[in-house]
Amino acid sequence: MTPTVPAPAPAPASPSTARAINDRLALRLLQDQGPLTAAQLKTLTGLSRPSVADLVERLAAAGMIEVVGESGAQRRGPNARLYGIVAGRAFLAALDVRTDSATAVVTDLLGTPLHRTALPVDAPAAAVAELRRAAQAVGAAELHTVAVGAPGLVSPGTGELRDTTGLPAWHRELVAALQRELPARILVENETNLAAVAEQRCGAARELDSFVLLWLGAGVGAAVVLDGRLRRGASGGAGEIGFLPVPGTAALPSATDCGGGFHALAGREAVAALAVEHGFAGTPEEAVAGSGGEAFLDALAERLALGAAAVAAVLDPGCVVLGGELGLAGGPDLAARVTARLATLTPVPTSVRATTLGGDAVLEGARLAARDAAQEALFSPG
Repeated sequence: MTPTVPAPAPAPASPSTARAINDRLALRLLQDQGPLTAAQLKTLTGLSRPSVADLVERLAAAGMIEVVGESGAQRRGPNARLYGIVAGRAFLAALDVRTDSATAVVTDLLGTPLHRTALPVDAPAAAVAELRRAAQAVGAAELHTVAVGAPGLVSPGTGELRDTTGLPAWHRELVAALQRELPARILVENETNLAAVAEQRCGAARELDSFVLLWLGAGVGAAVVLDGRLRRGASGGAGEIGFLPVPGTAALPSATDCGGGFHALAGREAVAALAVEHGFAGTPEEAVAGSGGEAFLDALAERLALGAAAVAAVLDPGCVVLGGELGLAGGPDLAARVTARLATLTPVPTSVRATTLGGDAVLEGARLAARDAAQEALFSPG
C-alpha cells in the first residue's frame, strides 16, 4: 500500500502581500460602511492597533484616504478621527444608451452622482465632446472609467457590442468613439443586465441570489441571475426573450426580426395597442398604472405570464422582477395579477415583483459597474 504523502502547507504570505490584503480590506470597509475611525477599523479587520496605524498612514500617504471629520463632539485626538476614501481621486461616468437617446452621469470614485446630461445621438464625436464637458463641469481633467449600458448583444469575452439587426449604427460608433478619444477604461454591458445588477444591489431583488429581470420598455428583454451570478450565455444572448415564440402573435420570430415573438405581445407599442383595444387612448404607462381598466390589466397580465412561464420552466429562478418604465408603472398590482396567472401555467413556484427603480435601473447599474471597476483597479496592489 502506497503511503499517502501530505500536501505541503501553503507558504505564508509575504509582509508586502499581507499589507496589500489588509489595505484592500480596509478600503472595502470604508466603501461599504462609510467613514470609520482607527478603532472601528481595528474591530472590523481584527488587526492590531499598530497594524491599523501603519495601514492608515500608508493609505493616507498614497492619497487613498483622508480625514473627513471626528466621531464625536466630546472626543479629540487620533482615535476620534474619521477616515474616508478620497472621493475626488478619480472621476467616472455611467451611460444609458437607448435606441433614440443617450444619458450620462458623471460621478466621483465613491459613485456619488455629480452631473447628469443628455448626449446627442447620431453624432458620436459630439456625444464624446458633451461627456468631456460634463466631466470638466465637476472638475475632472479626465475620466478614469466609463460604463456603457446599451441594447443588443455584448460578447462576454471581449465586451464588444455586436452589430445587431434593428439597432442604429450609431450605437457601435459611439462606443468606438469613446474607446478612441478618451484615455479611460470603457466597459460595455447589455442594458438589461445592468438593470438587473441595480435591482439586486439596491432594488426589488436585494435579498435574492436567483431571479430573472423582465424588462418592459420600448422593447422587451430579460436578465438572468442564478446563484448570485449574472449569466450572459455563450454569445451574450441570454435573455433575448423578445425572440421567444409564444401563442397569440401573427407569425413566428426570425433570426433578424423579433416581431413575431414575445416582443409582439409585451413591447411598448404592443401594450399601447392593447390599451386602445380596451378603449383607452392615453400613454402605455398611464394604462398600465391603472387608467386602462381592469380588463386591460388582466389581458396584459395574461401576456406577461406567458413569458414568465417560459422563464420559470427553463430556469426555475424563483422570482421574476417586472422592470423598466412599464414595470414601474404597473407596480405591485400588475405583479400580483401576473403572479396569479403564472401559478396556473407552471408547477414551478415563482413569485413576481415590480421594480423599484424603473427606467433609471440601467443608469444605476452602469454607475455601480464603473465604481466597482475603478476601485478594483485603484485598490489593487502595485
